[in-house]
Amino acid sequence: MPAGKGRGEPNAGRTCVRKTMAMLCRLREVPRHLLVCEKSNFSHEKSRHRHLVETHYHNYRVSFLIPECGILSKELKDLVMDSGPYYLVKDLPLHELIAHEFISTFVKKGACYALTYNTNIDEDNTVALLPNVVSIDLMDLSSKLDSKKYKRVSWAFKEKKPLKFDFLLAWHQTGAEGSTMMSYFSNYRIQERQPKIALSTVTDLPCPVLRSGELRGEPEAACSAQELFEWLGAVFSNAELNNEPDNFISTYCCPQPSTVVAKAYLCTITGFILPEKIHLLLEQLCRYFDEPKLAPWVTLSVQGFADSPVSWRENEHGFRKGGEHLYNFVVFSNRDYWLQLAVGADDDCPP
Repeated sequence: MPAGKGRGEPNAGRTCVRKTMAMLCRLREVPRHLLVCEKSNFSHEKSRHRHLVETHYHNYRVSFLIPECGILSKELKDLVMDSGPYYLVKDLPLHELIAHEFISTFVKKGACYALTYNTNIDEDNTVALLPNVVSIDLMDLSSKLDSKKYKRVSWAFKEKKPLKFDFLLAWHQTGAEGSTMMSYFSNYRIQERQPKIALSTVTDLPCPVLRSGELRGEPEAACSAQELFEWLGAVFSNAELNNEPDNFISTYCCPQPSTVVAKAYLCTITGFILPEKIHLLLEQLCRYFDEPKLAPWVTLSVQGFADSPVSWRENEHGFRKGGEHLYNFVVFSNRDYWLQLAVGADDDCPP
């Protein structure tokens, strides 16, 4: 009779399970990034370009790149210079955002956006005001000022948990002229701010060759959307693209096939930028091809605040390894476009 296996002896099956679980735990620590790519046409009735722009509420940086361009058109430059203002309000009590007067003045007469300033979503209380969908529906509250719900929320914000934050605020006004942010919050420390604008011309820039119908690229004929995405990151970071052997900062080079453009215009806007302003920029970039141009395509890239509690609509956003949530349009001369949406480690798949 064979001897029975004692409890103290190793079990190969259990050891394998433990190793597998340990490997899965280590994999969870590896930064995960999601990139979704799609193609469509701005004239298509089911194109969702406008919806994606309008529901990405808290935008920190907008960049566009125009190959074969040395001077920005007046129409584009005017839009860039009109990309503000936004406001910083210090020590603003949270209950001010549910006040009837605030809702009537700003929420009902346009699109109002707010985001707590200098707060970390993985460490601090963080608040965001969205124009349409919020956990506490301001539009619903404003119509029921005598309701138990309004009184309960107001009591919670004023007395039970009287929180104060530094807020970034921006407002897209659609109604008649009325109160301004500066006058409305004059009893608090408020500053009007303008986005920072950087304009530059890049010379002798290696650019990937793209074909609007080939999202995945084509060997020796066109680069893929993912290769373009990586290339744009290098361009916006001012990285060298020649892969010189003595360059210890970057060994990246432009994907192939590529072409060298004599000049490319690069514009970057940094601040608290409204979706409505971004949509106007996108429309103007589409009109760029109304007249014949040497450029076969242009790009518009938008980055959200790393510590915004949402990415698109009410989709919860996490920071963890980097906090990225961003999108990029590649606009082709025939009004086709590629749309790339990316989020980081803790987020669900982009919409």
